[in-house]
Amino acid sequence: MNFPVTRQAAAVSLALAVISSAAVADVPSPDAIPTADTVVVTATRSAQRAADVIADTTVIDAEEIARSGAGSVADILRRQRGIEISRNGAAGTTTSVFIRGANANQSVVLVDGVRFGSATTGTASWNAIPLGAIDRIEIVYGPLSTLYGADAIGGVIQIFTRKGEGAPVVTGSVGVGSNATRQADAGIYGSSGGPNAISYAFGAGYEDSDGFSSTRPGASGYNPDEDGYRRRNANGRVTMALAPGHEIGAQFLVSRLFSQYDSGTANYDVHSDNDLNTAAVFMRNQVLPNWHSTLQYARSEDKSGNFTNATPSGASQIDTQQDEFSWQNDIAIGRDTLQLLYTHRKEEVPSMGRSRITNSYAAAYSAKRGPHLVDVSARHDRSVYGSKNTGAAGYGYDFGNGLRATASVGTSFRAPTFNELYFPGYGLETNKPEKGRNREVGLRYDGNGYQLDATYFHNRLTDMIVSSTPCPDGVNRSCAYNVNEGLLEGFSLAGATRLMGVDLRASLDWQDPRDETTGKQLQRRAKKHANFGADYTIGTLKTGLELTVSGERFDDAANNRRLGGYGLLNLHTTWQFTPDWSLLMRLDNVADKQYEIARNYGTSGRTWFAALRYGIR
Repeated sequence: MNFPVTRQAAAVSLALAVISSAAVADVPSPDAIPTADTVVVTATRSAQRAADVIADTTVIDAEEIARSGAGSVADILRRQRGIEISRNGAAGTTTSVFIRGANANQSVVLVDGVRFGSATTGTASWNAIPLGAIDRIEIVYGPLSTLYGADAIGGVIQIFTRKGEGAPVVTGSVGVGSNATRQADAGIYGSSGGPNAISYAFGAGYEDSDGFSSTRPGASGYNPDEDGYRRRNANGRVTMALAPGHEIGAQFLVSRLFSQYDSGTANYDVHSDNDLNTAAVFMRNQVLPNWHSTLQYARSEDKSGNFTNATPSGASQIDTQQDEFSWQNDIAIGRDTLQLLYTHRKEEVPSMGRSRITNSYAAAYSAKRGPHLVDVSARHDRSVYGSKNTGAAGYGYDFGNGLRATASVGTSFRAPTFNELYFPGYGLETNKPEKGRNREVGLRYDGNGYQLDATYFHNRLTDMIVSSTPCPDGVNRSCAYNVNEGLLEGFSLAGATRLMGVDLRASLDWQDPRDETTGKQLQRRAKKHANFGADYTIGTLKTGLELTVSGERFDDAANNRRLGGYGLLNLHTTWQFTPDWSLLMRLDNVADKQYEIARNYGTSGRTWFAALRYGIR
């Protein structure tokens, strides 16, 4: 690998050196780096202490989400290590999220265990996810196809909404900001007592913004008008205890997004309507003292309509639906755990008249012996694209005093999307799944007042599906075709500590995401990016800054259109003026940096946001 270091990267490296040299006791849990006692779920499909998890994991807690202000989930994710985004304008427009340099359709996205995303594009509608409904986000890096099946090549992102417990709690907030942004949300959470206790959590939110022009001069369809968005959402979760160790429940999330974009200068309100809906019913049973069973039936819908003119030809609607039944069994065998999993997933695209069923069987075994931690897993998926077998193995060793080393290998795959298989004039039904083979090593330290996390990964991809012109089937057109190979390779470093009363955190990613067939850098992904944050609390006032730095990228697969590097500085302050009431203030892109993350698409300049909040800490 050859990762040249810029002055910005060197500055963040110096910040990390300062962090690693500090030794201060009683550091609170810093953002994004889970402590040994943090409970994580996504890495193993069951709740475990972070110290017992081998997979590289990041946790975005409720506090960081609460102070994020207006914007989107993608704006929070881009401040994490190993994450980059691309967006076609303001927060309401089409957004792509890249994990460790993998394509946007090479990751799995879950909401409370429910998988969602478009079956035609293979990507999640990030612009439609309501930020106010989220309590916590877990990011697991690397292949997880043995646990989650197709598409988990770069990693898995799981979004958790709030759950109810204890006495009823009411929360709410109202906020305003730049670009005539208005935001409001409210929720109620709690649980009853008794042998048949009922836990409940309900929330609703609204966000509206005039936005800014989604395109810049030089773009096809450029229009200098403002392109705003409006998002409405509601979510809920109810569980009831039937008996000790037995409960049933249901949950839902609905979000509707209206978003304007540019398609020429005609006097017509060009816009899209996106509906994101998830729902699930589940039952958890302690069958035996050592055997826990979870049954779940879930449905997710991704509905996308685009309207470019007033004629019937100017309207298009693509709806996709996923139904999944899963049965997970966690069986304790002494100090070890055996997990057995079955899933049945059906994907449908009514406009194409197509559907796809995937049946999957998986098993995982984890063991802990003194300082040794081992896990192995295997999975079999069968669908119209044939049978796919994946496997993974990981090992961790605890040196004591907070120092731990890990190593893992794993295979993964991405199923062809419905567009790549069936879209008229483009898809080929003979397309095969993409395949990934990853290996990585990591070193983690958590003690004496600071945390460090270093990971090297090497993920080789084969049968990559790209647009090939002319099509290899002999027809002079473009088509989706298995023709390329790729490599996702890199090194990720993160650290956190408290120095002179200031909570510091930083991360630095060197990576080389490339198409090995052409030798080109994968489009819209940088070879280096970094984040730095500092927070200081004095009495009821907490203030801090965030710095995001990214190197150059290319907007096209041929690497002809360069996108320059950039650095963004954000400031935030929270004043907790009573135990229940607080005031949040943010100033983003303080230097009013002009930059691009997609060629000729607009990005936000300097913006501010302020919110009055009740019951939110």
